[in-house]
Amino acid sequence: MPDIIVMFFILGLIAGSLRSDLAIPKAVYDILSLLLMLTIGLKGGMALHGNLHWSLLGEVLAVTALGFLIPLMLYPLLRHLVKLNVADAASFCAHYGSVSAGTFAVALAWTESRGMLVSGQVTLYLVLLELPAIITGLWLYRRLSSSPGQPQTVASTPLWQETLTNRSVILLVGGVVIGLLYGKQGGSQVTGALTSGFALILALFLLEMGLVAAETLRKVRLQHWRVIAFALCMPTLLAMPGMFTGLLLGLAPGTTVILATLTASASYIAAPVAVRHAVEEADIGLVMLASLGVTFPFNVLVGIELYAGILQRLTG
Repeated sequence: MPDIIVMFFILGLIAGSLRSDLAIPKAVYDILSLLLMLTIGLKGGMALHGNLHWSLLGEVLAVTALGFLIPLMLYPLLRHLVKLNVADAASFCAHYGSVSAGTFAVALAWTESRGMLVSGQVTLYLVLLELPAIITGLWLYRRLSSSPGQPQTVASTPLWQETLTNRSVILLVGGVVIGLLYGKQGGSQVTGALTSGFALILALFLLEMGLVAAETLRKVRLQHWRVIAFALCMPTLLAMPGMFTGLLLGLAPGTTVILATLTASASYIAAPVAVRHAVEEADIGLVMLASLGVTFPFNVLVGIELYAGILQRLTG
């Protein structure tokens, strides 16, 4: 059977498909997402407490390079195979080069429940992949947009403001710093309650994600078949750069699975906020249909276990 946490996503998906009146209030969802981001950051920071060393520099640079390279590789496919315009192709690059914190949380819980070794720096991967991907997606639009007046308008908003000030980034980075400074014991009266309740927070978050995914999937139309095919096929292909990077760096098995899952995922929280303000011509509904309606369910229901199985075959 699927992991019990995944069952909450399936419950939301079924309830949404049946048009149930089940709903999580927006205020509750905001609190859940805030706690999820903060707890992920704290867990990573506490694992890094006392374990920082210069050998991490190569790992940080390699993961950051993925954040820049994946959007650049995706752009020609999105333009010529998926037949998207420049704005939408750049938007998809930013979303699919970026990562899903919800998928990361599921992968983290999945690996921990199976006793797989996971390094503390995995939380840093969220930021190391997210920021370069969003910056690259917006840069592609500014560089390749055919609208004569639009590049000047877009350029008036600094890239750092669109990325570094995002609440997910602030909570993740802030959580890592706090966890790094205090460790597991120094702030146990706060961190203990958050980390012990991580599974419950994630389960309720996934319940809401199931409801949202069901609503998004109801908007699928026949003319979206190229986008749907892209959203279904790309996760497994995009998992490979993350997996091979983990193997080349000699990362722990659980860490490699999480890195592969991250490169296979697509953002539906941070990237939409940045793209909505910076690329007004982009169809945010279309990319959300792909990232949240198709790619997120695929990764949660099938992908993580698939990537772990591929890794096991590769490593014998």
